[in-house]
Amino acid sequence: MTEPVAPHANPPIPPSKRPRDEAGRPLPVGTPSRLALPDFDAMTMDVAHLEAIRLFDEGNYFGAHEAWETCWALSKDSHEEEFFKGLAQLGAGYTHWVRGNAHGVVALLGRALARIGLMGSPYGGVDIEAFAAQVTEVRALAQEAEANGTPLPELPRRPVPRG
Repeated sequence: MTEPVAPHANPPIPPSKRPRDEAGRPLPVGTPSRLALPDFDAMTMDVAHLEAIRLFDEGNYFGAHEAWETCWALSKDSHEEEFFKGLAQLGAGYTHWVRGNAHGVVALLGRALARIGLMGSPYGGVDIEAFAAQVTEVRALAQEAEANGTPLPELPRRPVPRG
């Protein structure tokens, strides 16, 4: 017979409520958050997707990742699940760039590229072919920095190409 598990005195804080710095890194509990994000869970998938594009265009890659992650959750078991999973990975890859993690950029953007083109181009208001070309260029820059053991260069900031 197993012992009953006592409830946590301080239950874990949901990821969406954790205080974060400007690059989306978690801060200690009780620290004021330096990153304000909308409540993506209260949005429809289409609205969250548009918000992700807006945030990406502003350079808020962690926010874009979070919004696309919401779309991914809302699209579970649908034909769009892999597309939104790829976009969420893309946002996470760019977040790793902001954090200076070349290896994370290479890994996540590689996974993203394998998924975002599955729906064809254009899709979801995005010119997927042009976006994939941008992402491929960014990934190649990260691969070069990782191979040379040098810091990531300045990120070429371009908006999500519309289609």
